[in-house]
Amino acid sequence: MTTSFKRRLQNKELLFGSWNQLGSPQTTEIMARAPFDFAAIDMEHTSIASHELIGSIQISQLAGQPVLVRVGSHDPLLSKRALDAGANGIICPMVETVDQAKRARDGVYYAPRGTRGVGLARAQGFGLDFDRYRDSSDDELVLIVQIEHWRGVENLEAILAVDGVDGFLVGPYDLSASFGKPGNFADPEVASALSRIAGIVKDHDKPSGLHVVHPGAEGLAARVAEGYRFIAYGTAMLIFARAVAEMTGHFDELRKGA
Repeated sequence: MTTSFKRRLQNKELLFGSWNQLGSPQTTEIMARAPFDFAAIDMEHTSIASHELIGSIQISQLAGQPVLVRVGSHDPLLSKRALDAGANGIICPMVETVDQAKRARDGVYYAPRGTRGVGLARAQGFGLDFDRYRDSSDDELVLIVQIEHWRGVENLEAILAVDGVDGFLVGPYDLSASFGKPGNFADPEVASALSRIAGIVKDHDKPSGLHVVHPGAEGLAARVAEGYRFIAYGTAMLIFARAVAEMTGHFDELRKGA
């Protein structure tokens, strides 16, 4: 594991991460060669399968990027599989209450801090390095909770007070959808929720994150100015789709003139 990543979070360094939705070895390597501080692998809204996950983790880590896996739910089985595959931490979606944050924490850490089941896999040196992994896991594993619902915003400070929660990541699209207005970030209710989060960002000791889904220098700079220090930037799928759209956008004009 990359031992400095959790410390960098705690120090509130400005960290930028990729968002891997494709899971192919080639796209994973392309993202791993870029100067991201971490890689996030999305297992919630993608078709990445469990047998593809370990390869993506290996490629990113061998390139020097710690890996967080966004699991599909609060189910501790999903966190256990990702961590046993060697992930440095978990991004847990849709955390709205303290109880859900504790459930996420319990799925990340071994007893007595949590209730994670004990197995021998890649993370534990394929069975040869369990003692070191067990003894260092509390200090090295990372748990990021996603705030994606208005109830999560209301409970955010209490959620961040849960032992084992290292920080949070705002999911802006699901947050807007929780008000019945998906993607409408200018709506007063959605804007108010984002403003409330921004106030907590500046006052809280734990790092605050946000997924800047649509890449762009201006939007990224604005989020940094608001105090976010843990930023997932774009998605591999969207970056590829935009590049293809830009590349082919002039075809119609050329056809008209042909």
